[in-house]
Amino acid sequence: MKPELPSLNVKCPTCSTEIVWNEKNVFRPFCCERCRLIDLGDWIAEKHVIPGMPENSIAKESEEE
Repeated sequence: MKPELPSLNVKCPTCSTEIVWNEKNVFRPFCCERCRLIDLGDWIAEKHVIPGMPENSIAKESEEE
């Protein structure tokens, strides 16, 4: 039997609703499937990006080597 961890309250990254972070919340870190899908759509539409070098810079570096 696993010991029960203290509950942690976090805000949904999409709508800022406060939720309990635990294994029962299958949508964590989101409050619901709707917020999860909104976030996924934002990634697909490239509204969120991970910083890095542009692709053409990487290709130029490869050519120089």
